[in-house]
Amino acid sequence: MTAKLTTNKPTLAEVVDFITTEFPQSKCSIDAVGNKSATIRHNISEAELRPGGTVSGPVMMFVADVALYVAILGEIGIVPLTVTTSLNINFLRKPAADKAIIGVCKLIKLGRTLAIGEVSIYSEGNPEMVAHAVGTYAIPRS
Repeated sequence: MTAKLTTNKPTLAEVVDFITTEFPQSKCSIDAVGNKSATIRHNISEAELRPGGTVSGPVMMFVADVALYVAILGEIGIVPLTVTTSLNINFLRKPAADKAIIGVCKLIKLGRTLAIGEVSIYSEGNPEMVAHAVGTYAIPRS
């Protein structure tokens, strides 16, 4: 598939199949994709906790990165070499150690070669953000 923006956007099932096949190590599940957005979930294990019972920062960055990737693929199609060029995160509050981390991405700009999005990260069941990330992805030219 090319990197051109197209009306042939992948379905949720197609994006899930791609992520499951190409990233079998990922514990993220995709709840929604489309309309320049994506929502993903990552169930937390004990191995992902820092001392003091908080979710580690790298886990939250991973959730932000996956949410951005999924949102972009949902718009441009399955273009595997779409890659992160920058990712900045602000940790706002301690997430619950026993709740899933939810990443809600909204794309801010989607161009031919760059995409910019923001990800609000929540601890499942809590309406207050635990982190906020902004990232840029490079989209390969077709």
